[in-house]
Amino acid sequence: MKITQLLTEETIILNLSATTKQQVLEELASQLERAGKLADRTAFISAILERESQSTTGIGDGIAIPHAKSAAVKSPAIAFGRSSEGLDFESLDGQPANLFFMIAASEGANDDHLEALSRLATFLMDDKFRTNILAAQSKQEVLEVISAKEASLEEPEEAAENIPADSTQKKILAVTACPTGIAHTYMAAEKLNERAKELGIALKVETNGSSGVKNRLTDEDIAGADAIIVAADTKVEMSRFNGKPVIQTGVGKAIYETDTLLNRAVTGDAPTYKHDKSKDEADAGETKGGFYKHLMNGVSNMLPFVVGGGILIAISFFWGINASNPDSPEYNEFAAMLNTIGGGNAFFLMVPVLAGFIAMSIADRPGFAPGMIGGLIAITVTGVEEASGGSGFLGGLIAGFLAGYVTLLVKKVFAGLPNSLEGLKPVLFYPVFAIAITGIIMMLVNPQLTKVYTAISAFLESLGGTNLVLVGLLLGGMMAIDMGGPINKAAYTFGIAMLDAQNFNFMATVMAAGMVPPLGMAIATTLFKNKFTKPEREAGKTAYVLGACFITEGVIPFAAADPARVIPASVAGAAVTGALVMLFDIGLRAPHGGVFVIGLVDGGVASILMYVLAILIGAVVTAIVAGALKKRVAVAA
Repeated sequence: MKITQLLTEETIILNLSATTKQQVLEELASQLERAGKLADRTAFISAILERESQSTTGIGDGIAIPHAKSAAVKSPAIAFGRSSEGLDFESLDGQPANLFFMIAASEGANDDHLEALSRLATFLMDDKFRTNILAAQSKQEVLEVISAKEASLEEPEEAAENIPADSTQKKILAVTACPTGIAHTYMAAEKLNERAKELGIALKVETNGSSGVKNRLTDEDIAGADAIIVAADTKVEMSRFNGKPVIQTGVGKAIYETDTLLNRAVTGDAPTYKHDKSKDEADAGETKGGFYKHLMNGVSNMLPFVVGGGILIAISFFWGINASNPDSPEYNEFAAMLNTIGGGNAFFLMVPVLAGFIAMSIADRPGFAPGMIGGLIAITVTGVEEASGGSGFLGGLIAGFLAGYVTLLVKKVFAGLPNSLEGLKPVLFYPVFAIAITGIIMMLVNPQLTKVYTAISAFLESLGGTNLVLVGLLLGGMMAIDMGGPINKAAYTFGIAMLDAQNFNFMATVMAAGMVPPLGMAIATTLFKNKFTKPEREAGKTAYVLGACFITEGVIPFAAADPARVIPASVAGAAVTGALVMLFDIGLRAPHGGVFVIGLVDGGVASILMYVLAILIGAVVTAIVAGALKKRVAVAA
């Protein structure tokens, strides 16, 4: 596929009006949207910003290539924008950027699309190509420059990456990889190859991109290599380099500090890489992130049980009938079935699933079974022969982390077994010992955990009046302050934990507060149009829907553009809503769904109306505060 099939006149802006990085991203995304390339502009910008948070896509030499692979993209496309004056894009060389290529890859992008997208990235390494793009007088001329460059290629990329036959030269290998695998991976490879050729260095580069591994380094290549450069911002296979001199760095360094890296490799300034086998087995725990990531892995896999079970339980109470006592005249068999499915099954599995996936995040697959068993003990056993509600969510968290690290320990203990017994480790040694150790520890400590969990639940249930309102104020603010980040997830997870403890006010509070930030900013774009750009006003329309669906992340585009004003406004409105929900004593058994589950609020029509009122008041507070803080836009869009 040709690049000009992805970059068309409809996706080109020869003279950008943007003066900031955020404005560039929004202007190019809007151009893609107008060309019919995006299904959800706001979601796509969020994906672009997430990629930018990992490392800047301003690669230097006046170039920026913001890119993302997202379900928000209808069809793969490229948008191009040019700023003759240049602007600050936080580029690696600290200089202004003039040329902006925004790459939009769909989740289902095929290899042809990905190859074309990556090919553009390599073209931008050519000084003459960049000069011609800068000098182009029309959109058609931009496309002609790109077409001419494509036509000049006479051989595939890999052909230039083979190691020359001269055995007297030092042989250098390299691996490039970036999180998205679209642009930086191939730009780094091109730059390394280009400079190595100029310096007379024998080099072979392996690329780990979205379309897979290309030009893979063979065992023979690695054995004969004098040094290896691993320029990666994501995980690559490292065990194959054990005992070889390896320079590990970020992919951006390979683009901007190419000569330094090559010189280090040639002069032998590279430490010998020693691969720790235990890291392979503990990879899911040691290299995927810390406490928060393990916790979120558990929570995200638990959510279907919580959401499905919670909504079914709420529906079973919707008729206001007795769903548990068959002898009651109000008994309804269908409601009882829903209650059993939701509470007796889905909710029962909630804590074991949480613990199982936390342990799996830490110790990979062998941690899953010990985690599940530990979580099950947490909710059923308070003593060796005594069953009760157990230590609930708290016990599940502890069981998950305990099982994960116990499994890592078991793996280390059995790491020295002969290779002939390797097949028995995952099916015999790991499960038997990890389950036994985790289970015994949980059975010993769970009675005390149950006391702590019961005390915490009793304390929260005893809160009333001003104290309860203050808790609502705090939870509401937490839901808004980082817009779906760790603090938001902590508050939401607390609400889920209280569902397990049969306290439904906290879930009602966090859901209502989480809806406020996007709803508030949407209202602000409607009431204070002169304080928002046209793209922001368009994003406001989407924010109405996202807020109503309890997707707090819908406020991110506004906060990214103006965090000093949007975040305080969001926190203020969400905190007010949280306090009001607690003041009105509103409960909600459904843990997700936003406007779609408001009808399941405990207490009938009066409580539903009060719940809606609390959300609206908070949203209006956010809108008014944002309107008061934000300045009038310089030029009406």
